[in-house]
Amino acid sequence: MTREEVYERLNEVFREVFDDDTIVLHDDTVADDVEGWDSFEHINLVVAVEEEFSFKIPMGKVVTMKNVGGMVDIILELGE
Repeated sequence: MTREEVYERLNEVFREVFDDDTIVLHDDTVADDVEGWDSFEHINLVVAVEEEFSFKIPMGKVVTMKNVGGMVDIILELGE
């Protein structure tokens, strides 16, 4: 899976979770950039990402995510 393919799928997940079809993610996108992305929605987002990519993200990795680029790196690592 390429980084671009991950972004295509992640954009759809974010749009669904946050009910916003205008979301376009970038490596440096952070919670403050997405309306409604708080700690509660972060949990829903992680669950939705796990469902989309069919694997569990270990909690140790979840807490290291500082931005969407970090999330993409983790997805690529776990999807190998």
